[in-house]
Amino acid sequence: MSSFLKSVDQRTSLAGMNRMELLLFNIKGQQLFGINVFKVREVIRTPEISPVPKADYRVIGVSDIRGQTMPMIDLALALDLPKVPSEKLAESLTIVTEFNSSVQGFIVEDVDRIIHLRWEDILPPPDSLHQVSYLTGITRVNQQIVEIVDVEKVLSEVSGLVSATPDPFIAENADKLKGKQYFILGADDSAVARTQLKNILGGLGVRHQIVNNGKKALDLLQSWADEAEQGSGLPVAERVLMVISDIEMPEMDGYTLTAKIRKDDRLKDLYVILNSSLSGGFNDKLTEKVGANRFLSKWHADELAKEILKRIEQVTES
Repeated sequence: MSSFLKSVDQRTSLAGMNRMELLLFNIKGQQLFGINVFKVREVIRTPEISPVPKADYRVIGVSDIRGQTMPMIDLALALDLPKVPSEKLAESLTIVTEFNSSVQGFIVEDVDRIIHLRWEDILPPPDSLHQVSYLTGITRVNQQIVEIVDVEKVLSEVSGLVSATPDPFIAENADKLKGKQYFILGADDSAVARTQLKNILGGLGVRHQIVNNGKKALDLLQSWADEAEQGSGLPVAERVLMVISDIEMPEMDGYTLTAKIRKDDRLKDLYVILNSSLSGGFNDKLTEKVGANRFLSKWHADELAKEILKRIEQVTES
């Protein structure tokens, strides 16, 4: 069996178990930060960097890694910390990441280790910090606080990934839903991803509620199911057109959320889309294992909009 297939099997065995691996690193000083290992391709000594004219100030240049060029982002600058001095770059490390269909290098001071955690051990940042924070979660390792960096937000700001301008496909199809009442529940720990999802659903005119982790989504669904049992609300499958969930989230990940939905007789008929920036062929296998209807990569607004319209057509025809 190839190493790739072994990796798929190992990841698949964790699906629905609410577990993850976290790479710990230092950006400046003793404070530990973390990133999901699923996003990490490798960790290397920072290579030679060539400057790029007129690049975002956080992009200090590009590097050639085995024939592939990638932007080099000073993570300290992205988090409003003192930048890595040019004379110290050769001593720094680069975390090569792959997500959002792109490869980029994040320059850090040092890498600590990889740890195994349960998602329930990771808490979301305080609500008061959601709009200003570059964190998706906070946990504790050996009595030390670890801050999980929202690298999606960093990348979106550097690259202009999320635009407030409506996607042409969404604008062209919004009229089809006028006067129709549909509701979608979303769950994502990234503020940038939540904003994009709101833009898509708002552009289509679909009523929605978006929470920042899977546990909150499940609590809402179960409370609506309780209301239906008490005769004060519709069955959840009639009330909710679909659930759109991120995969990696504090307290409860998307795989576990989906698995719990399928095990609850009151929720099992819900249509579930897993929507993630994680790259790799294991996504389809994990999606099938936990019982989600579809997997979609993030940041493709038209693809998600097409899935929503397709689901509405299915419901209308049934």
